[in-house]
Formats: sequence, C-alpha cells, structure tokens
Amino acid sequence: MNAVASAKSVLRSRVKRILGRAGFDIVRSTRVQGGVDDFLPFEATMRAAKAAGLSIGDHIDEVMNGTPGATRFTIDELRGLGVYAAEPETVLEIGPGSGRYLEKTLKECSPGRYEIYETAAPWADYLVSTFGVVARPTSGSSLAPTPDGSVDLVQAHKVFNTVTFLCAVRYFYEMARVTRPGGRIVFDVMTETCLDPDTVHAWATKGGSGHDSYPAAMPRRMCVDLFETLGCTLEAGFPAPMGVASTEVLVFRKNA
Repeated sequence: MNAVASAKSVLRSRVKRILGRAGFDIVRSTRVQGGVDDFLPFEATMRAAKAAGLSIGDHIDEVMNGTPGATRFTIDELRGLGVYAAEPETVLEIGPGSGRYLEKTLKECSPGRYEIYETAAPWADYLVSTFGVVARPTSGSSLAPTPDGSVDLVQAHKVFNTVTFLCAVRYFYEMARVTRPGGRIVFDVMTETCLDPDTVHAWATKGGSGHDSYPAAMPRRMCVDLFETLGCTLEAGFPAPMGVASTEVLVFRKNA
C-alpha cells in the first residue's frame, strides 16, 4: 500500500470511529441513485430500537416514520386479498432493509425459500443470520441470479418511492420475469392517486428535505399497462401509509 492509500485508509477509519460515537454507521452501497442506504444506518438503528424497547420494525414505523402500525396495515390488507392463502413456496423480496415486512410475511406463510436482494451489506447479513433467508448478489436493478418463472410471490415495500424511474422500471421487468404463472407480484408506488394538491403541499412543506429521488412519483396507468404487456393482471390496489402521506400498493397476478 502506498503512502497516499495508507493515509486515506487511516482517515476513513478515524471518520468511521467519530461517526460511530455519534450513532451513525458507514455502509458500502451499490445503489446507483445514492442516499437510500443512509435512511437506515445499521448500528444506530439497532441501538435506538433496543433503547426504545421496540422491535426494529415497530421502531421504524413509530419513531423514524411516525406511522405506527404501517407495516402491519399492509400485511393485513394482503392477507385479506388472499395473497398468503396461496401458500407461496418461494418468496423474493427486493430491498427488505431492516426486514420489517419480511418478518411479518414469514408469520403469514411458510415458504421453503425466501430470497432477498439487499444492497446494504450489514442489513443483508443480519437478515440471513436472523431469518435464514438467501441473500442474492445485486447490482441495484436486476434479479439476474434468480431463474425465470421460479418464484411464487415477488414483493417490494417502500422501495420504488425512493429510486429513480428507470431503476424501478428495470426491476418491474425482472419481477415479471422471475414470477411463475399464477404467482403474485406486490409492490407500492406513489401514484397520482396519492398526490392530490393537499398531499403535494404536505410533502413540500413537512416531508423533510428528501434527496435525489425521494419521494418519487410513478404513473399508475403506466404500471398497469406495462405489467399487462408482461403477462400480468392487476388484481387489487390500496393506499398504505408513508411519511406525511401514502403510497399505493398494487397486487398483480402472472397469467397462466
């Protein structure tokens, strides 16, 4: 290692220690849009949840997002739609982060295999060790390691409102590819149904500073039309809480 590289290494270590004392963590990310992994610094989030006497998922809902019960609400709605009654044998989740939806999904059904695509390595490692899921290598927009038509339930929660349009669309193509005929695709997006003038005003004035792609809007009609061309039919849609407003959860079935 040359002198410059050595100096940079020492500097990074010092910065990491200083941030650690303040409750932050540095996470290596492969996301191209930037900033998303910073929402959930692993060590700081774990410490804060423990200090509050809450599960990680409840801490994120109640404290970080200010929407108590948001995760449970979505899971309850999906149960009512019969998503878990289909008893999916294989589940794939994009961007599970802390695992708040993953954990509740596993309580609703018992898949033999649960794959995750998570770019934040500390969270991916935690989910593998805690829940026995399979972490797939990810570039941040592809599900390439998963074979065609091999998954019963593909889901992503609170992901596509944080990424760029093209990143989300590339994932849409991949989600349709890996889903078996008769399987379901579940994800939420911030459609026009979530963006009335009062809500837009709330985001502009109360929703925080945001970052490069958050919060990201997505045309509902485009989603429905695109998935139709990919052999998927919209079964249902419902609003789910997010921050100062909501997103829309869409449930598609892959045609036989």
